[in-house]
Amino acid sequence: MSLGMSWVLVVAAGLLEIVFAVGLKHSNGLERPWVAMGTGTALLGSLVLLSTALRQLPVGSAYAVWTGIGAAGTALAGIVLLGDPITATRLACIAVIVGGVIGLQMAG
Repeated sequence: MSLGMSWVLVVAAGLLEIVFAVGLKHSNGLERPWVAMGTGTALLGSLVLLSTALRQLPVGSAYAVWTGIGAAGTALAGIVLLGDPITATRLACIAVIVGGVIGLQMAG
């Protein structure tokens, strides 16, 4: 597998991490079985994609990008989908995360 494809897997894994986090909210403490199953499936898929990408990528960079996508994406999903508060400080912090993810990917 090429390095480029490995990064695609990390991005896909990060997107599934967002699905997992939002699914946790919608599962109401894992009380809604079908939502909880989808949430678990997203988590498992995310871990499988990340572990596959780690065959080619440095663990520090790949893990940081994965968690960064999950963190920034979940924060944005919370704002857009769940009505989380939107503040300048929150947006600035998301921008810092995105900048760090881009920097690590470029350095990796």
